[in-house]
Amino acid sequence: MLLSRLPTPLRASALRALLNVYPPFLGAGIRVVRLSPTFHTADVELRLRPWNRNYVGTHFGGSLFAMADPFFMLMLLELLGFGYVVWDKASSIRFLRPGRGTVRARFEIPQARVSEIRAAADESGKTEASFTASITDASREVVAQVDKVLSIRAKKRAVTRRPR
Repeated sequence: MLLSRLPTPLRASALRALLNVYPPFLGAGIRVVRLSPTFHTADVELRLRPWNRNYVGTHFGGSLFAMADPFFMLMLLELLGFGYVVWDKASSIRFLRPGRGTVRARFEIPQARVSEIRAAADESGKTEASFTASITDASREVVAQVDKVLSIRAKKRAVTRRPR
């Protein structure tokens, strides 16, 4: 993956620019509108285009799911820092109404939640965290609900031994 070879921490503006030219996003028409400098929020949009429509002329479900896929993981990786490993563990999407026009999603992880996750990972070595985001249309009707479960593990600390 293009993004996996980048040094971290990465500035939010640089990550946003890279995501906007990332081939799966570019091809689907997904655009990261805003990624806060602190990585606590991200705003993403998807315009309905001929190449991302389904058979009945509404948003292709795979594109809707793709627009929500990486954000909680990427944000939490940056928020927790080098001492933690974050992986997607499970994802689901519920399609609630046809997506027409431009759809948007906002991803948020408050600092209190980051502190809670960090404390749980530090205490037991690993933890799981669930997140939910809504994809909405221009009239703010919910088109789809995305649920993500992330696995978070504290990296093993190097143990320095005393010389004998």
